[in-house]
Amino acid sequence: VHPINFEEALKSIERTARTCYKSFDKITEDSHKEFVKRLIERGHEAMLEFADLAVTFVTNRSLANELVRHRLASFAQESTRYVNYRLSGIHFVLPEWWEDSTDEQTKIFYEQLKSAEKTYMDLIAEGWSPQQAREVLPNALRTEIVVKANFREWRHILKLRTDKAAHPQMRALMSDLASYLKQECPIVFSI
Repeated sequence: VHPINFEEALKSIERTARTCYKSFDKITEDSHKEFVKRLIERGHEAMLEFADLAVTFVTNRSLANELVRHRLASFAQESTRYVNYRLSGIHFVLPEWWEDSTDEQTKIFYEQLKSAEKTYMDLIAEGWSPQQAREVLPNALRTEIVVKANFREWRHILKLRTDKAAHPQMRALMSDLASYLKQECPIVFSI
């Protein structure tokens, strides 16, 4: 999570929301806590759109592809067009179920990753650009992605991506974030 002062974010939400009620005179040093809590209880979550949070995830390409489907967020992702993995090395993120795999499944998966890595490196050595050679890289490729969204959208993302129907790797990724946010800003993120 990029540095954020949750206390100040809640105060900002309160100041903004009080515009709706013209009740600025009711602002006190700690009124933001109860006020934001009541907004959420009343379903007036539009006011949560006035505070943003940016989070950097290190995951694989397939999960990053799921994340960018959240249209109300902004994204900055490691680019396979420009990053030359021949220089930086290729890294993969193993799936959540890796430990439960049989020896044969592990062997097949690992061989595929090694083959993709070798093919990429060979194509780069033969003069292909990173954006050309990337076509052989698998979804397990490690990537870094920054996701910025407002508090309301993060609540929505966390509800979807921590649900038992979510992809196991996505659920694990988002459950860690949900736990952190619930601890740091329980008024908003104790969903």
